[in-house]
Amino acid sequence: MYIFMPWTGARPRVLLALALLGALLLGGCSTSSSMRHARGTPSTLSGDQASDIAIHALGLVGTPYRYGGNTPAGGFDCSGLIGYVYRSEVGTPPPRTVAQLGGWGEEVDAQALRTGDLVLFGRGRPTHAGIYVGAGRFVHAPSTGGEVRLDVLTAGYWARQNPEYRRP
Repeated sequence: MYIFMPWTGARPRVLLALALLGALLLGGCSTSSSMRHARGTPSTLSGDQASDIAIHALGLVGTPYRYGGNTPAGGFDCSGLIGYVYRSEVGTPPPRTVAQLGGWGEEVDAQALRTGDLVLFGRGRPTHAGIYVGAGRFVHAPSTGGEVRLDVLTAGYWARQNPEYRRP
């Protein structure tokens, strides 16, 4: 039996990421602009902006990692990925380093986490960051020799980390 697959040759991870995002959007992921920060102030991102951030980040899955990188052509490090996506979708560049991202926006509780929020890792001062895309998953640029990828917050290595969540 032959199954026609028009995407033959496309990057499987990108297709998986786009399929996941489609399922999240159709499933009613929590992106309402009426959501509130943990401190009670309204979010600065609209629901559409948050979704656009997630879609853009998912579209970059498979881009090579490069220390100091901040473009798809040159590759990304974790903060470069975040800066590129936010600058492209919101027009506001976030701070360039992960340590600076730790003070950007408002802290949110894990239960209030929504699409487009930042996920930061590290004990005390953050050392790694990604973009939350819903369903317990985040997009990040993990390490030298790697690629931008989609990971699960509660699986493997990431489950043992101490994440902090921020909403710009």
